[in-house]
Amino acid sequence: MVFSRGAAGLGMLTVQVIKSRWFMVFASLLIMAAAGASYMFGMYSEDIKKALGYDQSTLNLLGFFKDFGGNVGVISGLINEVTEPWVVLAIGAVLNFFGYLMIWLAVTKKIPHPKVWHMCAYICIGANSQTFANTGSLVTCVKNFPESRGVVLGILKGYVGLSAAIITQMYHAFYGEDAKALILFIGWFPAAISFAFLATIRVVKVSRHPNELKVFYHFLYIALGLAGFLMIVIIVDKTMITFNHNEYIGSASILIIFLFLPLLVVVMEEYKLLKAKTAFKPPPRGEDYTILQAVCSIDMLVLLAVTICGVGGTLTAIDNMGQIGHALGYPKKSISTFVSLVSIWNFLGRVASGFGSEILLTKYKVPRTLMFTVILVVTCVGYVLIAFNVPGGLYVASVIIGFCFGAQWPILFAIISELFGLKYYATLYNFGSVASPIGSYVFNVKVTGFLYDKEAHKQMAALGLTRKHGEDLTCNGTHCFRMSFLIITAATLFGAAVSLILVWRTKKFYQSDIYKKFRENPTPAVETEMPAPNNTNATRT
Repeated sequence: MVFSRGAAGLGMLTVQVIKSRWFMVFASLLIMAAAGASYMFGMYSEDIKKALGYDQSTLNLLGFFKDFGGNVGVISGLINEVTEPWVVLAIGAVLNFFGYLMIWLAVTKKIPHPKVWHMCAYICIGANSQTFANTGSLVTCVKNFPESRGVVLGILKGYVGLSAAIITQMYHAFYGEDAKALILFIGWFPAAISFAFLATIRVVKVSRHPNELKVFYHFLYIALGLAGFLMIVIIVDKTMITFNHNEYIGSASILIIFLFLPLLVVVMEEYKLLKAKTAFKPPPRGEDYTILQAVCSIDMLVLLAVTICGVGGTLTAIDNMGQIGHALGYPKKSISTFVSLVSIWNFLGRVASGFGSEILLTKYKVPRTLMFTVILVVTCVGYVLIAFNVPGGLYVASVIIGFCFGAQWPILFAIISELFGLKYYATLYNFGSVASPIGSYVFNVKVTGFLYDKEAHKQMAALGLTRKHGEDLTCNGTHCFRMSFLIITAATLFGAAVSLILVWRTKKFYQSDIYKKFRENPTPAVETEMPAPNNTNATRT
């Protein structure tokens, strides 16, 4: 196939770009950029609390169901095993729109005052849509790039981490300062993006690509530029000038350019392939556990235990960021800063652990399991800053917790794929997240919510006040969260100690060439990225 000039050549390139696996990565980046709405709970939780008259325990219960829905994605994984990815994405889009639409209707009082379990169901459904987006696009990308799985997980999960800052800027451009409209926006915006790319996300049959990692680095450079731009916008908006609606529209326009820059990388890569008459061989495959074998293994049980201690604590900090800032005396305007900082460093943590763990593993044989341990220990620094209310410490804690929260996910999911194979990765990927809401329930509801409300009642009693029915319960001061985060710190250190068991068990495995089987045992996959010339027997399934 020779690339010809003119309309025919342009049409040929356009078709190849749309059908390519690189375009699928671009589509996945956009889907992931809008798939992290569950991390924005701190921005609209206060509106829910005031509009519906909740105390902190009830609000944290909503946060738990949000975390539960956002992490229990086994259903989406099982659906993905028997259907095409577009089905999973479509279901997720519907769930996202329905869940957040109902929350918006409740907060704006367009429907009768809902019961607590109604709100729990709505937020659980809305957050659960994130697992469908992850399963439909991210899992498919990992299958399409088996030798770059850490990088794929890092960049895509990085965009999820960055999504809160992205959505915030887009929301201001659409709705200005209408806080309640944020809930409506995170209902329709991610759903619209998923529907736009339903036909794009699919498993693609490919051969090894010598410049594969280089292409992902191009995506990384663009993502880092995007993160830097968002950081500058936040700093300017919060410290120099206050953006009006037109300025938000301007910043959102630049943001959209950054989001679409990866498409330029895709076009350039496909132009090179078309010009060089490239044909791809089927991708290799490795050994695979069955779902039951993986779920019942000691390695998986250890991973789940560590995730309960690690991710559960960070989710608690993120979900309560608004209340923590209020209790510690930070101005209300700083709350969105904390959320955006968590979002940006969440992104940086994901891409850093994805790319960094791949480099450390391939060049120095450093086990990903050991990297997981280190991340858990570093997280405790953020918790201590919150517990002891170090002056200005919540800004630093937002950075540390955001980074460490994000860094855990690519490494966790890479470990699962490496230990248990890719055949049932859609299900095992989601099963790895199941422990997260367990930890969130323990630390968020039973520890943090309980101790916060207990301290709030003490403060009211000391002032001779009695809480009225429907009145929100507010606590002020360092003691509101001190004991909670000391407990979370201890639990996280325990999780780090438990993770050393997995480090010891997998030491020899990571010292070997874990990707060797992909180079030596090629197996046909599903669909060709670019059919070989004159291959009349090529089939697509």
